[in-house]
Amino acid sequence: MKDLKVSYYDDLETRSADERAADHLRALNGQLKRNGMAPVATLADLARLPVLRKSDLSARQKARPPFGGLPVANLAHVFQSPGPIYEPGGVTDDWWRMGRFLHACGIGKGDVVQNCFGYHLTPAGMIFENGARAVGAAVLPAGTGQTDLQVRAAADIGTTAYAGTPDYLKIILDRAEEMGERLKITRAAVGGGALFPSLRREYADRGIACLQCYATADLGNIAYESPAMEGMIVDEGVIVEIVRPGTGDPVPDGEVGEVVVTTLNPDYPLIRFATGDLSAVMAGQSPCGRTNIRIKGWMGRADQTAKIKGMFVRPEQVADFVARHAEVARARIVATRDGEMDAMTVMVETESGDPALYEKSVMDILKLRGRIQLVPTGSLPNDGKVIEDQRQYE
Repeated sequence: MKDLKVSYYDDLETRSADERAADHLRALNGQLKRNGMAPVATLADLARLPVLRKSDLSARQKARPPFGGLPVANLAHVFQSPGPIYEPGGVTDDWWRMGRFLHACGIGKGDVVQNCFGYHLTPAGMIFENGARAVGAAVLPAGTGQTDLQVRAAADIGTTAYAGTPDYLKIILDRAEEMGERLKITRAAVGGGALFPSLRREYADRGIACLQCYATADLGNIAYESPAMEGMIVDEGVIVEIVRPGTGDPVPDGEVGEVVVTTLNPDYPLIRFATGDLSAVMAGQSPCGRTNIRIKGWMGRADQTAKIKGMFVRPEQVADFVARHAEVARARIVATRDGEMDAMTVMVETESGDPALYEKSVMDILKLRGRIQLVPTGSLPNDGKVIEDQRQYE
C-alpha cells in the first residue's frame, strides 16, 4: 500500500468510529420512524428488533403487493427477482451506493464501462449503471450473451472498464484474442459470483485490476474491496450485523455468522434484513485508510435446513436448544448415514460431563432421537454451521 495513491469517494470513508456511530444512529432512527417503529437509544439496541427474512418479505408482498406495505418513496423502477420478490429502484444520485465501489476500482470520468449485468426484470444492470453515473463514467449497456457483439462493441467504442460476473470477462477477452482484437479494458468491477484467486491473477497478467463487491437486489451495495484487497469494507450507507444463524443475536467479532443488513436509504427502509449469507467481521482497519469495519466476504449460506429421518431440522431449533441450557456455548447437528438409515449426532459445547442432561431437550425441540456428543467449549469449527449434512447419496 506504500506506493498506492488513495483517492476517497467522500469524507464519510475516513470519519472516526464515533462520528460514524452518531451519524448512523440518527439515520437509523429516521428509518425506524418511517416504518412506524420506536426509536432506539444506541446502535446496540438494534439487536433487539426482529429480523426480516426473505420468506417474511415474500409473504408480506403477497398480502400487500408489490412491496409488502413498506414505505417506498421516489420510485422510478420496479424489479422482479426469483421468488418472486419485488424490489423498488430509484434514479437519484448513487441510489444503490455502487459509485463508492466503482470509485475504489479507479473508474470515473473519461471511462466507458461495459456493463455486462442483466437489464431485464432483475436490477443488477441498473445498479451498476447508476453507480457509473455517480462517478461520471459512460456506460455501454451490454447485458449478457452475444459475445462476438460484445467484443466488437468493446473494440469500436474503446471501453476501458468492465462490470459483470467474474468469469464472463474472461470469455470476452478470450474471444477478442481469437478475433484478433486488442481491448482497452484495464479495470474490472465484479460481483454476483466467486472471484477465484487464479482468475484474478489471470486478469492482472493481462493488465486488468479486478476488484469485487458484495451486493444484493434488495439492499444494493453492502461491502466492497479496495485496492488493498484485504477483506471487504462495509459501505457507509448500511449497518451490518453478523448474527448466529437462526437467531438475531450478534456474534463476537471474528466468529462466522449470518449477515443482517439495515439500509439507511430513506426511499426503501429495510430494517435488519437477513441476507442468508455467512461472513465474519475482520479485525483492524483497511490499509487503504478507509475506516469502516471489514468483513471477510461471502463464506457460504446460513440456511442449513436439513431433512433427517423425514423431519426438517432448522437453525432456529438449534438456537432454541442452546438458549435452554445456560452452560451450553454452542451446538451443532451432524447428519450422517448408518447403513440405509439417517443418523443424527448433536455436538454440544459444554463443560458438563453428562449427555443425559440434554436428551429431553433434543427430543422436545427436534422431535428426533440422536446421539449426544459433548465437546469442550470453543472446539467446534468457526464456520457458521449449526447443521452439517455429511450424507452421501451417490
